Amino acid sequence: MRSTTTLPTAFLYTRIDSSLGELLLTSLGYELTGVYFTDQPHAPEIGFNWKDQPDAAIFIRTARQLDEYASGKRKKFDLATGFRGTPFQLQVWKEIATIPFGETRTYSDLAERVGSPHAVRAVGAATGANPLSIIVPCHRVVGKDGSLTGYAGGMGRKTALLDFETGKAHSLLNGASHHPSELAVDYSHSIRPSSSL
Repeated sequence: MRSTTTLPTAFLYTRIDSSLGELLLTSLGYELTGVYFTDQPHAPEIGFNWKDQPDAAIFIRTARQLDEYASGKRKKFDLATGFRGTPFQLQVWKEIATIPFGETRTYSDLAERVGSPHAVRAVGAATGANPLSIIVPCHRVVGKDGSLTGYAGGMGRKTALLDFETGKAHSLLNGASHHPSELAVDYSHSIRPSSSL
C-alpha cells in the first residue's frame, strides 16, 4: 500500500456490494480515504458537497482488488490512500497495515510497536476508528489471549475474514463457511475494546 500526499480536489463516494455486505468507498481526488460497511457505526454521512462517482479510477481499482482478495487471489492491497487522523491514529494504522495476511497481532503488540506500551486502550480506540476496513486489516487485531474483540463491521464479519485468511474458508465468495445471517452486525462488541486487550 502506498500513501500519497496531494491537496483534496473533490469528495467522492460510491457504494459497492461485497459478500460481507454493502461497502461505502470514499475518496478525496484520487486517494482512497474510506472503506466502510454501510451499517457500521462510524460510516460517514454523505454531505451535499459529495459526488457519487462509481466510475472514479480509485473506486474501480479498489473494487477489483477487493474482489481479488475475496476470491483468494490477493493478499496485499496496492492503492493510493489518504489517511486522515491524529498522529497517534496514523501510527497505529500504519502498524496495522504491516500485519501479514493470515496472521494476527494483539493490541499490546501494537502498543509496543508504536512506542507506547501502556497505551493499549488508546491503540484499541485508534483501531476502532480505522477508516479503511479490510484494506488496513484491523480485523487481524485480537485480544491479549487471542480472543476476538471489537470490530466496527461486527464480530460476524471479523470471524468470517479471519476464517478465510487462516484457511477455514476457501474464499469470501460463494464458498464462505458463514451463512449471510451469521454475519449480522452485533454492535455490543464493536468499537470499544474489551478488557482482554
